[in-house]
Formats: sequence, structure tokens, C-alpha cells
Amino acid sequence: MKLTILVADDEKNIREGLREALALDGYEVATAADGREALEAIDRGDVDLLITDLKMPRVSGEELLKSVTAQFPTMPVIILTGHGTIESAVQAMHDGAYDFLTKPVNLDRLSLLVKRALASRELVVQNRVMQEELERRSGFASIIGRSAEMKHVFEMVRQVAPSRSSVLITGESGSGKEMIAEALHYNSPRKDKPFIKLHCAALTESLLESELFGHEKGAFTGAIARKRGRFELAHLGTLFLDEIGEINQNVQIKLLRVLEEKKFERVGGEETVEVDVRLIAATNRNLKEAIEKGSFREDLYYRLNVVNIHIPPLRERKEDIPLLVAAFLKEFSQENGKQIDGIDAKARLALYNYSWPGNVRQLRNSIESAVVLSKATTITLDDLPPNIRGDSGTDSLRLPVGASLAEVEKEVIRSTLGREGGNKSRTAEILGIGRKTLHRKIEEYGL
Repeated sequence: MKLTILVADDEKNIREGLREALALDGYEVATAADGREALEAIDRGDVDLLITDLKMPRVSGEELLKSVTAQFPTMPVIILTGHGTIESAVQAMHDGAYDFLTKPVNLDRLSLLVKRALASRELVVQNRVMQEELERRSGFASIIGRSAEMKHVFEMVRQVAPSRSSVLITGESGSGKEMIAEALHYNSPRKDKPFIKLHCAALTESLLESELFGHEKGAFTGAIARKRGRFELAHLGTLFLDEIGEINQNVQIKLLRVLEEKKFERVGGEETVEVDVRLIAATNRNLKEAIEKGSFREDLYYRLNVVNIHIPPLRERKEDIPLLVAAFLKEFSQENGKQIDGIDAKARLALYNYSWPGNVRQLRNSIESAVVLSKATTITLDDLPPNIRGDSGTDSLRLPVGASLAEVEKEVIRSTLGREGGNKSRTAEILGIGRKTLHRKIEEYGL
């Protein structure tokens, strides 16, 4: 794909001469007779680099430069200037221009300058993307939640991440334990080192041992070469072991030794390997019950559970559902090339009233299915999976036994608002309260 250069100059001969010269270098070249035309051209489409004269009618080169650097900070700007205005060109560089050339333009010098400017732009863009990705991970952008329960989790992550301590993340399947593990790593001093993951429940004992500690050539049938295990791969970084409760006693003993001594031997080997690894483990099992049954070692449990972060199930933090739904709608609408503007009141209430045994993962899959099946721009009740429609109880409300009166009031207001499509007058009328009271309750409960 060709890069696009915009040449802005009020002298036609210069515009056309530069257009032809740059086109020979393989660029797409657009031209503008003044600063206003240049701004309009930039607004209409992608421009990778701007070459502009300083003195132009309507909008000057100085004004054009300030506008471009403010709105498109990654776009390089090369200034063209006469010998009498070099001082202005130097000032333009202080204002953000990449470089300047004096007229008449040396085309070889221009060609070299353009290549350097575009290479610099590419580096800036790549660095910005990498920085945004790092900020996305460390800033919890991928973990959605505003409930008190999730705010507590976020605070725990911020407090624990900088330490070297082992962390045990507990919670039901699909609740987002892996995301929390990532947040711990990318908010730690190890964020630039490896983050290695292993799902323990998917492997047999022999395979799990090999995956964790590696093996030597000939250690078993099929071991045709030395293999480094996950502990070695995670050296100086973080190792995340998901479903730690599924590993058997033999592997538990070896794992305990690594945590205590920071060293191990590969399967079939005698060489001792020393590692510096922070361990984060996760489980959906009750490990204390497993200890009582004799299937999990108590000493390993205390090594893993230096800090415990519990992820509440979705049914206990339903106020996060609207945020999650909005994020998933946006993601899958873009992915499937659809324009989905929102979700209607009955569908919202169905999603809210459903118990979500599969937690956030199930909600995500349900929204993906609804987007794919939707024939309109709004998700309706009919677009949702049958089990959610059947369990929705669109005119009923599910509340846990023992809920406080404040919790009951909050859920009644939220559900009625949802059913009435956010109509506050109708909601107040149904609930038998005044609009001012309803507004106060909405603000009080953060609805």
C-alpha cells in the first residue's frame, strides 16, 4: 500500500514539480493551493506526510502546522521556505515541524528527507501501539467492572502486583481469573519479562511434569531433543498455573520444592536449573476441602496462597452486566461487520435476571451469538440463546435470600427501569414514588 504525501504551496509550478518527483519515488501525492485546502484534504482521508510552504493565502503554513500537530501528532511536516524566511522555518521546527528545505528545492535532498521522516513516523506509531497495549494491560482496560466487588479486586491487584509474593486467584470458571493474572504481571516490575501460562487440568501427570520442568533428550519415548519447561521459559518473569487444584500429589511435591528452593531438574536429567519466577496460580476448586480429603498438600497450599484474590461470580455483581454487554456488543459488531446500536428493554432485563452459571465467559459467548443472529440494529429477546430467554422471567426478579432492604430496593428500581426502557416517569409511576425520589435513588445507588 502506497504512502500518501500532501504538498501545499500557492505556486502551481512548485506543487506540480514536487508531485511528479515524489510520484517517481513511489508515493501517492495530493496537492493543495493553500492551507485551507490542505486541512480539507487531511480531513477527507489518510495523509502520511505533509510538505507545506510557510507563506500561503487564507490559512498560512504556520497555522496549518499548528493545526496538524495538534490533531495529528504522528504526521511529519516538512516546511518549504525562501531564503528570506529561514528564521520562520527554524521557529516552525520549534513548533513541531520535522525539518525544512529552502527554495529552490533540491529534489535529492527532499527524497532523502521524506524517507527519514516516514521512517521516524513509523517508529513513533509502533511505539505508541506498544505503549497503548502496555497501558491496556496494566490499566485494567480489558477487565470490565464498576461494582464494589470488582473495585476491591482492582485495589488488591494494584497493591499486590509490585511484590514478589505468590498469589492464588480463586473463583468460578469463566469469571476472569486469567485476566487478573495478566494484570498482576503487567503492573509488576517484571512486566517486560515473560508471562508464561499453563492450564494444568488439560495434561496427564507425565505431560504436566514435562511441561513444567522440561525434559532431556531420551527421557521417554518421543523425547527426541532437550525441551525447556515453563519454569525456565518464565525465568525473571511470571508463571501462571491455571486450575492448580487438578495436579496430583507427585507433581505437587516437585512444585513445592521449586517454590522453596528456586531450582529443579529436568525430567530425565541431573543438571540443576535455578530460576527466578513469580508464581500466580488459579483454581475454581475449594482447596481447603481438597486438603481435608487428602488430595492437595497443605504445605503447598500455604506456599501458593500467600495472597488470595477472589473473583466474585457474575450473579453477585450484576451491576457490571451493562458495561460488559456494551463492550461485547462493540467487539462483535466490529468483528462481524454489523451495525448494532444497542439492546432492547426486554433483552436487557433477561440478561440481568439470568443466573450466569458460566459467568463472564458465558455472557460473552451469548452476546456474540446474538450479534451474529440479529437481523436488525438492536438486539431483541428473540436473538438471545433459548436458555437465557427461558430463564429470564421478564416480569419477575431474582434476589438472594438474606438480601438487605437496600439491595432489594436497588434491584427493583434497576429492573423496572430496564423493563420500561429507561423511562423514569413511567418507572416512578409503577413504583408509586415521585420523580424526584426516583432520581435521588438512582444517584444514591449509582444506577
